[in-house]
Amino acid sequence: MSNDPAKLLREKGLQVTAQRVAVLKAVSANPHSTADEVAVVVRGEIGAISRQAVYDALAILSEKMLIRRIQPAGSSALYEDRVGDNHHHVICRTCGKTADVDCAKGSAPCLKASNNAGFVIDEAEVIYWGTCPDCASKS
Repeated sequence: MSNDPAKLLREKGLQVTAQRVAVLKAVSANPHSTADEVAVVVRGEIGAISRQAVYDALAILSEKMLIRRIQPAGSSALYEDRVGDNHHHVICRTCGKTADVDCAKGSAPCLKASNNAGFVIDEAEVIYWGTCPDCASKS
C-alpha cells in the first residue's frame, strides 16, 4: 500500500474519512484479517467505531479494489491490501493461519481455463489447504 492512504482514497474517487483511512491502514498492517480483527485495530487507532462502519468501509474499499476480500470455504472473509497481482493463498486446516503464495506459473496462467464456458475470465482464486509448520511440529 502507498504511504498515503488518503491519496489512494482520492485516486479512487472516495471521500477521505478517518474511518476509511484507519481501516485501510489496519488491513495493510494485518493482512488476512477478519472484519472483527480489523475493527479491534481501528478502535485502537481512532477510538469508537461501529461494527457496521467497519463493514461498510471494507465493502467500499474492496469494491474500489484498494483491498482484496477472500472467502475461504467455511471461514469468515479475510482482507488484505495485496491487489492487482496473480497470487493465491495457503490456509492451515488446524489453526487457520493464512499466507500468500505466488502463482507457480507466472503472471496469469490461471486465467486460461481449459474450458471457460464462454466466460471472459478476469480473475482466478486459488486456495491451497494444508498444515502450517507450527501445527505440523505439534502433531
